Amino acid sequence: MFKIYLNRVLPIVIAGVLASCSQPETKKEDEAGAEFRSPAYPLITIDPYTSAWSTSDQLFDTPVKHWTGRNHSMIGAVRVDGQVYRFLGKEEIPLQPVLPNAKYDAWEGKYITSQPATGWEKSDFNDASWKTGKAGFGTPNTFETNTPWQTKEIWVRREFTLPASEGELYLIYSHDDDFELYLNGTQIVNTGNRAKSNVTVKLDKSLLNTNGKNVIAAHCLDRGGLAYVDFGLFAESSQKPIFVQTAVQKSVKITATQTKYNFTCGPIDLHLEFASPLLMDDLDLLSRPVNYISYSAVSNDGQSHDVQVYLEATPEWAVNELNQEVEVAIGKTGGIHFAKTGTTEQPVLEKKGDNVRIDWGYFYLASQESENNALAIGDFSTVKKSFTESGKINSEKDKITAVLSSTMPVLAYTDNLKKVSSTPAAGYVMLAYDDVESIQYFGKNLKGWWTKGGQVSFDNALATAATDYEKIIARCDELDSKIYSDALKAGGENYARLCLLAYRQAIAAHKLVKDDQGNTLFLSKENFSNGSIGTVDVTYPSAPLFLKYNPELLKGMLNPIFYYTESGKWTKPFAAHDVGTYPQANGQTYGGDMPVEECGNMLILTTAIANVEGKADYAEKHWEALTTWANYLLEHGLDPENQLCTDDFAGHFAHNVNLSAKAIMGIAGYGKLAEMLGKKDIAAKYTSEAKKMAQEWVKMAGDGDHFRLTFDQPGTWSQKYNLVWDKLLNLGVFPKEVLEKEVAYYLTKQNKYGLPLDNRRTYTKSDWIIWTATLANDTATFQKFIDPVYGFVTETPDRVPMSDWYETPDATQVGFQARSVVGGYFIKMLEKQ
Repeated sequence: MFKIYLNRVLPIVIAGVLASCSQPETKKEDEAGAEFRSPAYPLITIDPYTSAWSTSDQLFDTPVKHWTGRNHSMIGAVRVDGQVYRFLGKEEIPLQPVLPNAKYDAWEGKYITSQPATGWEKSDFNDASWKTGKAGFGTPNTFETNTPWQTKEIWVRREFTLPASEGELYLIYSHDDDFELYLNGTQIVNTGNRAKSNVTVKLDKSLLNTNGKNVIAAHCLDRGGLAYVDFGLFAESSQKPIFVQTAVQKSVKITATQTKYNFTCGPIDLHLEFASPLLMDDLDLLSRPVNYISYSAVSNDGQSHDVQVYLEATPEWAVNELNQEVEVAIGKTGGIHFAKTGTTEQPVLEKKGDNVRIDWGYFYLASQESENNALAIGDFSTVKKSFTESGKINSEKDKITAVLSSTMPVLAYTDNLKKVSSTPAAGYVMLAYDDVESIQYFGKNLKGWWTKGGQVSFDNALATAATDYEKIIARCDELDSKIYSDALKAGGENYARLCLLAYRQAIAAHKLVKDDQGNTLFLSKENFSNGSIGTVDVTYPSAPLFLKYNPELLKGMLNPIFYYTESGKWTKPFAAHDVGTYPQANGQTYGGDMPVEECGNMLILTTAIANVEGKADYAEKHWEALTTWANYLLEHGLDPENQLCTDDFAGHFAHNVNLSAKAIMGIAGYGKLAEMLGKKDIAAKYTSEAKKMAQEWVKMAGDGDHFRLTFDQPGTWSQKYNLVWDKLLNLGVFPKEVLEKEVAYYLTKQNKYGLPLDNRRTYTKSDWIIWTATLANDTATFQKFIDPVYGFVTETPDRVPMSDWYETPDATQVGFQARSVVGGYFIKMLEKQ
């Protein structure tokens, strides 16, 4: 039987029962987190590829999902005196193709790329003049594209016959960008300005002509970047769920590194914890791709009960698409036994892009060996039936090969806790991912930081993770308590809760590696933005978390951009936007530059690092590049020409007042760095220039009781979140009245769920609101901005890992999710640092 880890079972809250346990729940752990409704609950958060979430208030109401929305199935159940209660995940059998989409078959359809005649969507339309092509239709060498489409618009028709059927039918479609779809002339999809993959909707079967001709017709408009169209019809599988009965969820609490659930399962109570040991003072541990699921059971009726715990995962964790072939196997290493899975193809680092999941390397479900626990691989239903009937599982084979669109094997684990009474019984499992090679960096494949250049094997990592389990969880508890306390003191309860939810999301949107010279590389992925890697204007809003808890990680975010310039690979007189598309960091792939934006970001963040470290050594190392960028801002920063800023979704525009403020902050930061390095003349020059520019800014942007969106448009306004660095870095460039005037004006412009980004639209960015709120001089005013953002997080109808771009009137997501920029929430904590 598993060793009883009493420090993990103490959080079980069961009235009248814990009194009989040896210790009560400690006050420290009670203060470490909070119970609140999250748009999605972090479960497994390792890196941009291994990132799984619960998207429902009750852990068992929906399948566990990857941050992109695909199922990364994980199911948990407990068997109590022969009765099975499901507490984790939901059995969702993959739909079976009736009219396959391109992921299953390169189906043939008619298409045209110029405006067709009226009635193009109807079943009786004559499409003889249209071209014939195979799906998907889209940007070459992306997704499942078989017919290149590189015009602005495309119209596609697919004719088919379908016999009558008793079961439900579902439409599954993918599109990039705006998409409308018709079935026999009736519109059933109209997305507006969105790009989505594998959206599933139930079909109204009355729209079908059974045993006759049917036509699905679609139109897609590409707004830039990638383009794609694909669709198909699917039916429910004949397989039925096995674990039907569910537990009763009593509570869920989020801490910085853990998500903790309490359930009642008949006569026993179950406590479950998901722990991601993302400890920023231990980069070996932070980068180790191993997470823990801890569980403990205790009787709630004073009687003794026979209890077995079951946990499973599927190979969905190791594929990009379900039509990929996988191998599933059982193995052992030292005192660890495991089930592992990966694709047979193993296309290491071959795929890049945004809505992409890892399909190389190996997913592991592992535990310490014990006479009372077991691991098995087998059929999706058969393994569950065995557990239901006997509480035991067995592998029929040591190795299975399968294509998930045809059959879904499982990796399963059981622990026989035997007789459970008022003394808690507990155990844990490890979920892990060995990606073999993590990042391609300017042509060279790099392994994860934790491997120490390939010296540490994955078997070693698993063994160490098991040996150090208790110490690691205790360290997670300690960090959780500290972060909660820090955030609570800085901004109050709602602010603290936002920070708790942001912590794992921000870190897990990065990958930590080293280059050949041993330099730290902490590379972000622009999740559901464009998939860029190492984006400077994603690093910028993410930075406060890392400035607060480990500036070495922020250096790891800046290092690729410095190297790109200093190596001569990037030759422009301003900073690059990115270094590639994740996970290939081979040079900028973004279609446009952001000259003032990225120069300002690099200068400000380098200054911020010097500020928290109390020395400018890092800046001195990169002085030539910083000087080039500071001079660029001197020449172009006061009144920026028509260009993008970090809020590029709002489009190009000139005379951007907030972007000008960033340029001035960058120049002033360069002056501060020069002062710290003893470069007195340079410091005087750039500090003086920044102050002169600030004076001009005030005159040019002034609009009565506030400052404008653009210098040339009176009657406009915008959040001037970039001004926060004048306060945090004590630059003294802008008069304090500027910040006070802006804050007072913003309070008159708030909607129910927050302050809009500017006067043009009602949408906002949550990270920028918190930066703007930090301009306030007192906590009460700060909280007037924070409370609506907290309302968005707890009330948004979109159940996805926290979005940072949403509508302020109704809390609906506009775009973006699971992004690292929520690290910016921690900026308030820098105020007194």
